[in-house]
Amino acid sequence: MKPHTSISGIALAALLSISALSGCNSELTDPQKPAKPENAGSETTHQEIGKASWYGKELHGHETATGEKFDPNAMTAAHPSLPMGTKAEVTNLENGKQVAVTINDRGPLTKGRAIDVSGGAARKLDMKKNGTAKVKIETKHVKHKARHHHKRKKLAVTVR
Repeated sequence: MKPHTSISGIALAALLSISALSGCNSELTDPQKPAKPENAGSETTHQEIGKASWYGKELHGHETATGEKFDPNAMTAAHPSLPMGTKAEVTNLENGKQVAVTINDRGPLTKGRAIDVSGGAARKLDMKKNGTAKVKIETKHVKHKARHHHKRKKLAVTVR
């Protein structure tokens, strides 16, 4: 047998072993802890403290950023960055009153403000008389939907 043949055979065997082992999962699991499913949702929270203001009947019927008509009595709010449809808990830090709102618009347009709440929400926060209040804004815990990977149909193409 030629020496270079046995060396290349050994090298080939070593490479095959390494590539086979590289596909193994090196993560050790604790048998006492249940494994977390790969598609389990994760929870996210947004918390912010700032100044709130309110807007009311002067904008009744105007279109919001979501395309719906503004209702000053609905429990809604305008926020500069939270996603549309986000449910948020707003707490008036001056009196402890809380209200749950849905983000349906962008704002506030006044510098130094964190959120604009509807007149209805302002009434529940007891901030209509003063016009503004120091508030805490917290989003509800949201479970993100797991992404499903659908198999795509392969199309057969004939080239002539």
